[in-house]
Amino acid sequence: MGFITATEFHSTRSEIIQISTGSKELDKLLQGGIETGSITEIFGEFRTGKTQICHTLCVTCQLPLDQGGGEGKALYIDTEGTFRPERLLAIAEKYGLNGNDVLDNVAYARAYNSDHQCNLLIQASAMMAESRFALLVVDSATALYRTDYSGRGELSARQMHLARFLRQLARLADEYGVAVVITNQVVAQVDGMSMIPGADPKKPIGGNIIAHASTTRLSLRKGKGENRICKIYDSPCLPESEAMFAILADGIGDAQE
Repeated sequence: MGFITATEFHSTRSEIIQISTGSKELDKLLQGGIETGSITEIFGEFRTGKTQICHTLCVTCQLPLDQGGGEGKALYIDTEGTFRPERLLAIAEKYGLNGNDVLDNVAYARAYNSDHQCNLLIQASAMMAESRFALLVVDSATALYRTDYSGRGELSARQMHLARFLRQLARLADEYGVAVVITNQVVAQVDGMSMIPGADPKKPIGGNIIAHASTTRLSLRKGKGENRICKIYDSPCLPESEAMFAILADGIGDAQE
């Protein structure tokens, strides 16, 4: 539990698996895909592809390592009722996988309030101890907090509860080496900052608590037609740049002109 050299840490980092997102351009932006062992936050307005990326990852995480997979199962905590197994079947077909096997390897839970959401992580930990999981998705991590806690009066209680939830997620990522992917909603900025030219009028909710808990933060916005643009909003090692991807019938793919 003490100090190790940067050389040792570098060699352990080199063993980290990246899970493909389904889009070559997006994988290139992320230098391989979604990193295991850390928290990746995806935020954006509705219809920007957050849930679609989560669905695609549930399938790609089951692929062999040489195909950009994680050779493991997926856990999906759904707070908004947007999980659709039919989508997984369509994506599985694209990768030539057996649809029923893919569905068997995805554990699903619907969370109804923020306490329930936290309790599900205890069950998740027990499941991860028993078999190999590569991915944990929480879609969305913040939706229930917006409704369970309202107004400025409950803000500190909300942030403390959210911090505890994110701490548990970080521990699962660390202990079991799973890729933790959380989606986040955005809120319109009504302060003076929104008046600055070029400033984005929307910001992710959860404030500094969620900003510090996430290792990599990805911002999504709509493009032309089915195309979407992903921007690296914050990352310890990835440069701040953008990539375009598309939402297709068989999951996430490369942008179409």
